[in-house]
Amino acid sequence: MSRTVIRGGLVITAADEMHTDVLVEEGRVAALAAHGSSHAETWSRSADRTVDATGKYVIPGGVDAHTHMELPFGGTFASDTFETGTRAAAWGGTTTIIDFAVQSRGQALRQGLDAWYAKSDAQCAIDYAFHMILSDVNEGTLKEMDLLVAEGVTSFKLFTAYPGVFYSDDGQILRAMQRAAGNGGLIMMHAENGIAIDVLVEQALAEGRTDPRYHGEVRHVLLEAEATHRTIQLARVAGAPLYVVHVSAEEAVAEISRARRMGLNVFGETCPQYLFLSTDNLAEPDFEGAKYVCSTPLRPREHQAALWRGLRTNDLQVVSTDHCPFCFQGQKELGRGDFSKIPNGMPGVENRMDLLHQGVVEGRISRRRWIEIACATPARMFGLYPKKGTIAPGADADIVIYDPTAEQTVSAATHHMNVDYSAYEGKRLTGRVETVFSRGELVIDQGAFTGHAGHGQYIPRGTCQYLV
Repeated sequence: MSRTVIRGGLVITAADEMHTDVLVEEGRVAALAAHGSSHAETWSRSADRTVDATGKYVIPGGVDAHTHMELPFGGTFASDTFETGTRAAAWGGTTTIIDFAVQSRGQALRQGLDAWYAKSDAQCAIDYAFHMILSDVNEGTLKEMDLLVAEGVTSFKLFTAYPGVFYSDDGQILRAMQRAAGNGGLIMMHAENGIAIDVLVEQALAEGRTDPRYHGEVRHVLLEAEATHRTIQLARVAGAPLYVVHVSAEEAVAEISRARRMGLNVFGETCPQYLFLSTDNLAEPDFEGAKYVCSTPLRPREHQAALWRGLRTNDLQVVSTDHCPFCFQGQKELGRGDFSKIPNGMPGVENRMDLLHQGVVEGRISRRRWIEIACATPARMFGLYPKKGTIAPGADADIVIYDPTAEQTVSAATHHMNVDYSAYEGKRLTGRVETVFSRGELVIDQGAFTGHAGHGQYIPRGTCQYLV
């Protein structure tokens, strides 16, 4: 039986900060003991491998609950495959992703899910699971939702945006929510009023407003707030829980806060791009703003304070990346002269843990809250806890040794995502991933990748652990 001891570090979970040593056996956390105790000393003498974490944090591997590897969009595909994307995630201290399988219109959910099983099989460097995008709500797909929940695909994403592609009307959304209320599934919502947005897009292009910055202007904050409010009310009618993805605006946070004060099962996610970037980036000259086109869009900088506040007050519970990278050359450039043709999405799966640690450094969140929003809560929200998201006996040994004092400068020249730019180019950060274990196997060892495609296992999920 292989034994690894991680000694001398500060173990940080969502609940505790402890100077303890960690014993790993056969890919799982076997025990914790005070550093220097007789138990810990005995472990070290019998270990196959001892890792010295003195002066470092020992944290759970990150759980990124919102990624899009190889997603087809706008006539092209997201540039990260499951192999390249999960490798980059490991470099950034994330050891589990939940990607979105896509149902195409006119097809069964099963066809979409099987396609994602095939794409990811034997490709992933870390563990992975799937949500299901519902593009076509009908009697057949509603029945399939029950089967998927039983199979461990327990969350379903719907869109009030992208008419003709992913859009569902209020009746379809209500019917899917009613089904989820019965089978224990969690409805995830991309909340923007896509019908109204399409009108504003048409008007902007007709008036010659074609640059990337207009992508943000037509996707108005009030259209995010309206769709958030509307889908919360539909969830109330259905008696279903609701998880609003990539919340970007203060007004949308207010809608979620109001619902939660009423005791409703309504949850919110935001992403690093909304915490650190803004419409100033969308307005960068020479079409550079196209690098920052995503939906929901980047907002004026003043919205960032409301998002950080929502994370502190638990009105927003999760930070995921919505990682959906498209290269600037040859992909983002498809929208030159027409911002509506720029593929929507940004890279970030490698940067999330470091960016959120910067929030700790700057006093915006505590260390334990960092772990809560990046590891523990996404694991609980999507039925992976305590297998994932914590360091405790019985948990998978997904463990990161993190150097809180190391300094780094983010750059496309040094990142590992399969994309030709960094959304955070030149940003200086304090803190860096040093070593990463995935189920007890070293995948990043002192800043070198030692993992391999196929190590990652598919994980069937339980249901949301926050429902009341």
